[in-house]
Amino acid sequence: MPHTTVADSLGTIGSELQDVVSALRQTDPAPFEDALGLLIDADRVFVHGAGRSGLALRSTAMRLMHLGLTVHVVGEVTTPAIRRGDLLLVASGSGTTGGIVQAAKTAADVGARVLAVSTTNSSPLSEIADTTLVIPAATKTDRSGTASAQYAGSLFEQSVGLVGDAVFHALWQRSAQSADDLWPRHANLE
Repeated sequence: MPHTTVADSLGTIGSELQDVVSALRQTDPAPFEDALGLLIDADRVFVHGAGRSGLALRSTAMRLMHLGLTVHVVGEVTTPAIRRGDLLLVASGSGTTGGIVQAAKTAADVGARVLAVSTTNSSPLSEIADTTLVIPAATKTDRSGTASAQYAGSLFEQSVGLVGDAVFHALWQRSAQSADDLWPRHANLE
């Protein structure tokens, strides 16, 4: 196996992320506009993802809170029951992660909306979701190295973070809020 440096790895990751960004910029913008509308219209936003996808969504949850949205992370002890008028934002590369699909079913059953981030719009999760944002990246089970040279679903998980930041940025730019308006919502118990 050839010796790879951190700089080489950064180049690989950066190149793959740029490919994802380029592909997303050329796709139909309608699902992303739908996503913005779902977030704006939601009474409360619940975020849920397993593993690294869940960690990426937690970052998005924080930024949405900075905008003034009421946001809950599924699994935290203070997370209330989801209800009609709420939005469940979930991520699953395969769209088949059992706990994520079940949470989406529960949300839909009570009349909440579901926004999914996945690598496919042909999955049990996408069938439940009101809107699916499709990320052109490998799932964690793809070890072929063709969709990504990175391990497991790393490119998808990184892309979930980027898309979350892009969604936040678009919402922020459309709002009348300045950075100074958002700042008081930043954590002060750090």
